[in-house]
Amino acid sequence: MKIVIGLGNPGKEYAGNRHNVGFNALDRLLGPVKWESSKRFNCEIYRQRNYLYAKPLSFMNKSGEPVKKILAYYQLLPKKLGLFKKNDADLSETLLVIHDDIDQALGKYRWTNDSGSGGHNGIKSIINHLKTQKFRRLKIGVANEKLRQQIPADRFVLTNFSESEKNILNETIDCALTELEK
Repeated sequence: MKIVIGLGNPGKEYAGNRHNVGFNALDRLLGPVKWESSKRFNCEIYRQRNYLYAKPLSFMNKSGEPVKKILAYYQLLPKKLGLFKKNDADLSETLLVIHDDIDQALGKYRWTNDSGSGGHNGIKSIINHLKTQKFRRLKIGVANEKLRQQIPADRFVLTNFSESEKNILNETIDCALTELEK
């Protein structure tokens, strides 16, 4: 099974935020599907063949908790070695996380594997809970340099996209998702 996580914040008030790019990407990838609310994982989930798509319903800074629950439930985490859990396991064939990247310009994206959090609190949480940074990521640029210079990062990611930015974002997401299976 492959797990695809789109990061964002729950609630309608956050729907158009830069931080919700992961949720937006899953919506564009899957189209109009019926998401199931899972209390077990604290996520909205959608199953398709050997894929599980998830939108964590925890806030961004606690994204690692539901991701770990999903991987544990499907027995995709490494087994314990003695008293210590195996650290630095390679989950790159199992886990893909899609999220916003404040360090990339809007219209840009980058695929990574085995990279640090880059200051992204959702990714920090996932790395801390899984004890590894070895998983695939699709980092979608959300930076608007003019606006970014005026607002601190933690507030900037909670700003909404303008209409013209939404068009650029959607084109970027569509382009990036064509590479999903590569």
